[in-house]
Amino acid sequence: MMNNYSTIFTPADMLLPHDPARFAVIACDQFTSAPEYWDACRAFIGSAPSALDYILPEAYLGTPAEAAQKEVIREHMRDSTPDAMVPYTGLVYVERTLPDGSIRYGVVGKLDLEAYDYAKDSRSPIRATEETVLERIPPRCKIREEASIELPHILILVDEEPLFAYLSALRPLLDTLYDCELMEGGGHIRGYAVAGEVLAWVMDRIAAYETAHKDGVVYAMGDGNHSLAAAKAHYENLKKNIGDAAKEHPARYALCEITGLSEPSLVFEPIYRVLTGCDPADVLDALGRITAPGHGGETIHVLCGDCAETVHFTTPTHALTVGSLQDFLDDYRKTHPETNCDYIHGENALRSLAKEAHTVGFLFDGMAKEELFPYVAAHGTLPSKTFSMGEAKSKRYYLEARVIR
Repeated sequence: MMNNYSTIFTPADMLLPHDPARFAVIACDQFTSAPEYWDACRAFIGSAPSALDYILPEAYLGTPAEAAQKEVIREHMRDSTPDAMVPYTGLVYVERTLPDGSIRYGVVGKLDLEAYDYAKDSRSPIRATEETVLERIPPRCKIREEASIELPHILILVDEEPLFAYLSALRPLLDTLYDCELMEGGGHIRGYAVAGEVLAWVMDRIAAYETAHKDGVVYAMGDGNHSLAAAKAHYENLKKNIGDAAKEHPARYALCEITGLSEPSLVFEPIYRVLTGCDPADVLDALGRITAPGHGGETIHVLCGDCAETVHFTTPTHALTVGSLQDFLDDYRKTHPETNCDYIHGENALRSLAKEAHTVGFLFDGMAKEELFPYVAAHGTLPSKTFSMGEAKSKRYYLEARVIR
């Protein structure tokens, strides 16, 4: 498909599965400690074609299943036009009913990687929201270099509510592309073809949105930060190898879903910290040198055994509480390498862990999602593990594909 649009986000040549219920699987970085989840997926899929044939669940890493799965991937990646998929060109309007019953609205298309830079101080229209761990890019880039198709779980945030409300109102007029339950309790998903006059209106709306936000953040990473970074790295390598011809290569683009930041179904949940293998008294003593008792501008609740105290940073080192806390923990661990910092989802889980010996938990208020775009525009990327967008089963499933060779 020739890119006849001047926008960053455009329609794409996609491949859609004949049997989406068995094809679609959740992102490979979920259920990393639960290989039984992936075994259940395989049992449900049986011999049917599936995205599971193209990905390596992280739960298999370091297990006998890893080598076998890699061979399955190599076999399937040789075919750039799988029989189990049918071509479709355009945008896809998506309604995802999440496990809690709420609905997330989105549009699937492709992003121009020329407009993306994952550097911490980037001013590009597409911005990373979390600091990119550079060591994670080469292995992901290697996979993309050898792949014939991409199967994205990338979710991009936009500050544009009317687009999704308009498409929701027009849904009865759109042709259905897929409609199925998602395996292992992932909810339900419906995809609709955006074509003709509706496509023209959507692209006009996207062009107006990009123009209105051109001096700030246009597209912000939600999920799949390192996957998009790997796609960018691969494209930059192509430019070095084949020069200007890379600009016409399909790898210049990355398939993704955009969704509205204001969607009620989109919930930002703080990711708490716990320090294990430590001497709690020493940790509290070190923390006491840079905090004062009680509430303040950046407040944290420190949990240890059955004790809890509230303190605030007297001279914050970061614009966010989680950033100042992480700076403290990083500095402390430099002189106490026997300790370990872990990232915890859920207040109850944190409180339970903090009751264990040689453990200190840190509870704090998370950032409101409305703060995301202004923060990234003013300060760049967030500290690693600042927030999570919902639970594992609410993450995006691999469903749509695109040829990238």
